Amino acid sequence: MKMRLTTCLLLLYTALVLEKCIVHANHKKDRNCLGKQHAGGVIGGVLDQESRIGREQKIAMEMAADDFCRIRNDVCSCPILHIKDSQGNQARSYYEVMDLMKGQVEAIIGAISPQEAALVSEFDKARNNIPIISLTPTATPSSFPDSATTMPSFLQMSHNITVHMQCIAAIIGHFGWLKVTPIYEDHSTFNSSPDLFTLLSDALQTVDSTAERPFVFPPLHSLANPSSYIEKELNKLKMKENRVFIVLKSSPRLCILIFEKAKQLGMMEKGYVWIISDDISSILDSVDQSVILSMQGVVGFKTNFADTSEHFANFKLQFRKRFRKVYPNEEYLNPSIYALRAYDATSVAIKAIQVSKGSINSSSSTSLLHKITESKFKGVNGHISFKDGKLAQLPTFCIINVIGRSYREIEYWSPEFGFLQDKLGSGEVRLDSIYWPGGTQRIPTGQVPINEGKPLRIGVPARGAFKQFVNVTYDSEKNETHVTGFSIQVFEAAVKKLNYSLSYVFIPYNGSYDDLVAGIHNKTFDGGVGDTEIMADRYEYAEFSQPYLDSGLVIVVPMKPNIMKERFIFFYAFTTKLWIILFAMTIGTVSVVWLNEHVHGNNEFVATSTFEYVSKMLWFAVAVLSLAHRELINNNLSRLVLATWFIVNVIVAACFTATLSSIITISKIQPSLDLQRSNAFVGCNTNSFIVHYLENVLKYKSEKIKEFSSIDGYDRAFKKGEISAAYFVAPHANVFLAKYCRGYERIGHTYKLGGFGFMFRKGSPLVEDISKAVLKVTQNGDVNTLEENMLKSLSNCSELDQDKSRGSIGLDPGLFTGLFMISGSISAFVFFTALARVVINHWESIQINLILVARRIRDWRTMLLWIRIQMAHYVP
Repeated sequence: MKMRLTTCLLLLYTALVLEKCIVHANHKKDRNCLGKQHAGGVIGGVLDQESRIGREQKIAMEMAADDFCRIRNDVCSCPILHIKDSQGNQARSYYEVMDLMKGQVEAIIGAISPQEAALVSEFDKARNNIPIISLTPTATPSSFPDSATTMPSFLQMSHNITVHMQCIAAIIGHFGWLKVTPIYEDHSTFNSSPDLFTLLSDALQTVDSTAERPFVFPPLHSLANPSSYIEKELNKLKMKENRVFIVLKSSPRLCILIFEKAKQLGMMEKGYVWIISDDISSILDSVDQSVILSMQGVVGFKTNFADTSEHFANFKLQFRKRFRKVYPNEEYLNPSIYALRAYDATSVAIKAIQVSKGSINSSSSTSLLHKITESKFKGVNGHISFKDGKLAQLPTFCIINVIGRSYREIEYWSPEFGFLQDKLGSGEVRLDSIYWPGGTQRIPTGQVPINEGKPLRIGVPARGAFKQFVNVTYDSEKNETHVTGFSIQVFEAAVKKLNYSLSYVFIPYNGSYDDLVAGIHNKTFDGGVGDTEIMADRYEYAEFSQPYLDSGLVIVVPMKPNIMKERFIFFYAFTTKLWIILFAMTIGTVSVVWLNEHVHGNNEFVATSTFEYVSKMLWFAVAVLSLAHRELINNNLSRLVLATWFIVNVIVAACFTATLSSIITISKIQPSLDLQRSNAFVGCNTNSFIVHYLENVLKYKSEKIKEFSSIDGYDRAFKKGEISAAYFVAPHANVFLAKYCRGYERIGHTYKLGGFGFMFRKGSPLVEDISKAVLKVTQNGDVNTLEENMLKSLSNCSELDQDKSRGSIGLDPGLFTGLFMISGSISAFVFFTALARVVINHWESIQINLILVARRIRDWRTMLLWIRIQMAHYVP
């Protein structure tokens, strides 16, 4: 195979050399112009003369040369054109450029890529300063390593392709399409073409859109059966969910085949979007009516050029005459942007050659290149000047819409000002008047579910313990199954945020959550919706959307306050032993002081009886603590004992205060159950991952774990003492505590988890779309509102009850009930004792008063009875 290829290339090269020799021989026949042969310069051209674009460029280049001759009025000073035919083959174009560079050409013009020019330059470095003006539709950005920067003599008679991508992104952004599919033909024989996909992706990022994997077609001439190949590829494209297709780069023949096949396959109907680039839009004036009819609804953009000048009018007239004469079979005669650029490129090369020949260093190709890059003049394509090897003037694109037998110009866009209507401040962009494929003016959504006509099978857990999230009910009268709940509401709200309609049906599933994930993996279901926790091991079988609720594993326990402990909480500041010691020390100290003062003749420490002695001593013990005793201490030893005891009391009182404060504080934050040190039974949701989590991560024994299938089962188990704690995911705990707000609390720290999310098959495009939709309904507060409504519908407690269950900041009176009871009981005892003494001392007087009161009451009753009788006589 290599030998055959080498032989073919050698034969082709030999033929080219012979052709060059014949041309030079013919030139020598003109003896009259000998010595003036190259006065006008020799310009080479490499064009695809089998294509409409190449034919237009050839006519335009010849017109530029003839116009120069007419102006100079000297046949011998006319520029010579050596135009080669590349036949649309990049390899042939490469060898034609090499052949021209080996001749006497001073500049080369043609559809030459930067890669071809760079390769030629590497092959023949001695001639790499010959200016090459490329007529490729769009210029390669200088950011790519294989661009014109690798060859300084390479110029591009076009604008940076990045500007074209920005125009595409502006159109995509205006309609809000989130995904597009690029299509282009790869002519890169040398495998170094610019990455169109990267350029498009970068431009789309500015409008929050993305480009899917591109469909790259090989060159048409390399396909044995182009029609069959294109049909096969378009069928693949038809199966995609995305419906926005952008034809970035294509030969006219391939583009025509693509749209013909797309129409046959029903891809030019309602719902589809086709966008064509400047390269294709610029040739629509020269294609057959059958091609236009197969492109109905296509949107494109083309470089706008001034067509009102006299220069352009004369060019157009002469072009039509010459084109009809040379190509009589062509139906459309108007020049395209390709012809205009070929004419201007030839003109700038001829003028630069003339200026360069008049300079001192006339033989220098570098001087010629410098003259071309410095050229500034008004051509048929507008103002011509170069910057960084490309046209300096930023283009203005005309947005077109193919409809009927031609196309409509509906809007203008420029990289400086955007859409024209935006610039004018009218607030209305005329893009909204586009007729899309299918003849509709309704803007396509850009995406159609891959299950179009076949609803997605969405599995929902039917046996979940918390029906508030997913509740499956069956109506026997109507024979219908209803699926409701918080998770269902969030999913439906997210689907509404999609920019396309999604058809789905909920299918109840009676297995566990892990089995539901497995059902998605084995394609029993297309997705799953419910209170499903995002877990690492589940990611091996399904993909999850962005979580719509944060989650974590929490512990809920019953609140069991010790009433006696709270009423007499102050007793627990000291241990029993310390209380006994303090009591004994108090009695002992007071007895020592009393005895010492009594021995030293202090009359205030004298008692007539044992009872009086004990009562005075106990009172002295209490009074001395606050220095409120009335007895005078005369003896210094007694003062020493009291001083020492007072210091002890001060320290003990301070310690008592601190300890009691700690006890009160700890009683409010310390859980009523220490699960880390106990061997208690715990509960969790059946069919949930929590069972495995408790066994494998938290190391619970399986016999200590009880499973529940309903929220009420937890409450009954707590009340019966079957479990001491329950493990919930945070959203479930919120529901449980909302329903049973009295008597339960959340303790301990939270074990972080992934959150609640929706499940889909691996690789499903819905994952990204639903995730974005979930973020939207989360950020706008819809999820929070739905959750609040769910919790409010469950709660039977008032806000006061909820505050009590959570605990208030201040101290509760119940903490001091014991003290109040003791003090109140003593006060009551004293009160009734005093009252009894009063009654006993004044019993006779009380009896007399009671008799008088009884008599008066009897007299009043007699009087009331008489009045009633008298009133009865006057009543008719």
